[in-house]
Amino acid sequence: MKVKGRMMLLATLIAAVALSVLSYKGIGAEKALSVNRIEQGLDLSGGVDIVYEADQESVTDAEMKAAISLLQGRLDWNGWTEAEVAREGDKRIRVQIPGVENAEEAIQQIGQTAQLFFVDEEGNVLLTGDMVEDAYKQVGATDANGPSQPYVALEFNEEGKQLFAEATQNNIGKAIYIVMDDEVISAPVVQTAITDGHAMITGQFGGEEAEQLASLIRAGSLPFNLNVIQMKNVGARLGADALSTGIKAGIIGITLVLIYMLFSYKILGFAADWALIIYIGLELVALSLFHVTLTLPGIAGIVLSVGMAVDANIVIFERIKEELVMGKSLRAAVKNGFQRATSAIVDGNVTTLIAAAVLFFLGSGTVKGFATTLMIGIIISMFTALVVTRVIVKGMMYAGVNNPKYYGLRLK
Repeated sequence: MKVKGRMMLLATLIAAVALSVLSYKGIGAEKALSVNRIEQGLDLSGGVDIVYEADQESVTDAEMKAAISLLQGRLDWNGWTEAEVAREGDKRIRVQIPGVENAEEAIQQIGQTAQLFFVDEEGNVLLTGDMVEDAYKQVGATDANGPSQPYVALEFNEEGKQLFAEATQNNIGKAIYIVMDDEVISAPVVQTAITDGHAMITGQFGGEEAEQLASLIRAGSLPFNLNVIQMKNVGARLGADALSTGIKAGIIGITLVLIYMLFSYKILGFAADWALIIYIGLELVALSLFHVTLTLPGIAGIVLSVGMAVDANIVIFERIKEELVMGKSLRAAVKNGFQRATSAIVDGNVTTLIAAAVLFFLGSGTVKGFATTLMIGIIISMFTALVVTRVIVKGMMYAGVNNPKYYGLRLK
C-alpha cells in the first residue's frame, strides 16, 4: 500500500512539474502552449486605435448605439473580444483593438460599412441590407466544368421577402445590382420571380472572402457611412517594465501564499501548494490554448480565481481538522472533510460562475476579458481543490504519512 501511495504522490508531483514546464516553454514549434503565446491587451502590449466619424450632419442616439453594437459584433466575429468600442462626442466612434499591428488591415476587416443595397438598372434602391435576416457561405455542387465557386446565400425578413418578390417580378430579363459600400459585387439577371425570400451573391470569391462578406452582412448594415478620420498603432500604456514588475509582484504574492499554507497547515498545506502550482500551470495552458487576450481586468480575474482556489483548500482543511477533533480516524476525517466541504465550495463557485457568465454574455471589451479569465479560473480551481488536492493527500496517507498532528490536530 505504501508503494502504491508513493507512486500516486510521485506521479502527481511529476504532473505539476510537467505542467509548469509546459506552460512556460510550450510544446512543439507551431502549436506550442506557451506563456509567450498568450495574447496581451492594448494596455499591456499595444494595438490599433481607430476613430470613425458619421458622414451625415445629424445623428440620433439610437443610430449611434446601433453603429456601436454592430461594430462590436464584427470585432467579436473576428475573434477580437478584448476590443473596445466607445462613442466620442456626437458623431465619432473610437475602436481600440489590442494585439493587432496593422491599422489598415484592421480597417479592411471591420471598417467597411457593409451597407448593402439591391438596385435596379435605373438606379432605384429596391431593398436595403437591414432587411437581410441571415447570410452565410455556400458552395454549389461540382459539375462537368469543375468545382463550383463559393457564393453568399441571403435570407430576407418578411418585409425584405415581399419587396424582393416584387423587385424580381418587375425586373424579369433585367439585372438587379447588388451594391455594397458603393461597389457592385454582383449583377444577376432576373430569370423568374423569386418569392421564397432567398437570394445569392455570386462573384469571383474564394472561400475565405465569401465567409468574410457573409459575416459583414450578417453583422448588419450600419445606419450611415463611417469615415476613418484617424488611425494609428499605439504602444503599451504600461510598458515592458511595468509588465515585468507586475509579474514579479505576482510571483512574490504566490510565494508568500505557498509559505503561509505550508506553515499553517503543514502536510495539508504541502498538498495545497502542489495543487496551486498545478492550478497555475493549467491556467497558463488554458489562456494559451483558448487564445485569451490578457488585459489588466483579465489579470484581476486571474488573481481573484487564485484567491478562490486557496480559499477552497482552506475550507477543506478546516473540515478535516474538525473531523479529527471529533475523534475520527485520519482516513475517515479526510473522507468526511472533503465530502462536507464539497457542497460549500461548489455552491460558492457556481454562484460566482453565474455572475461571470452574465458579464461575459452581456458585457463587451475588457469586461468580457475579466469574465473570461474568471470563468476559466473558477473551473480550474474547483478541479484542483476537489480532485488534485484529494489525490495528493491520499497519496501521502498511502505513503505512510499518517500522524494526525501533521494534518492539523493539536494534541493536548
